Amino acid sequence: MFAQFNYAYFDGEIPAHEIAYNNRFSNVAGRITYKPPKIELSPKHLRDKPEQLRETLLHEMIHAWLFARGENPGHTPTFKKKMRDLGLTSIYHDLGTAPPLNENPKRYILRCEHCRRELLRKRKPQPAMRCAHCRRNVVVFEVVEMRQLEDGVAKAAHSGM
Repeated sequence: MFAQFNYAYFDGEIPAHEIAYNNRFSNVAGRITYKPPKIELSPKHLRDKPEQLRETLLHEMIHAWLFARGENPGHTPTFKKKMRDLGLTSIYHDLGTAPPLNENPKRYILRCEHCRRELLRKRKPQPAMRCAHCRRNVVVFEVVEMRQLEDGVAKAAHSGM
């Protein structure tokens, strides 16, 4: 699709970009990086939605096209004019909320034993992590089970010890 769109809409001016899906995207449909040249797309937002996939890829390609021409690749008036020329109506997508493709039940709680602040993280933190507030070491707890309570509020299970 990239090569087809590049020649059809941009006269082949966009240099080659790696196109990849990024399963970690939660609130964006696409993203571009220039060094290395790469366009990432959200499979959970674009799966079974060929028109939104087309619009998202073209949107990211406009950024790449402007960058290749030495112009500001942001959402400038030039960007918006090119969008209109391609039949795109908005820089935003109404994608709703897409559930994760593969729900990862692991969650981590980071607690500073000094200032008592807590943070919830999806990924396991690096060893010897420090509190951003007081710079002391934090204790890491792994949440291993979630249970739905009768009142409808999910809470982390604990042993009661």
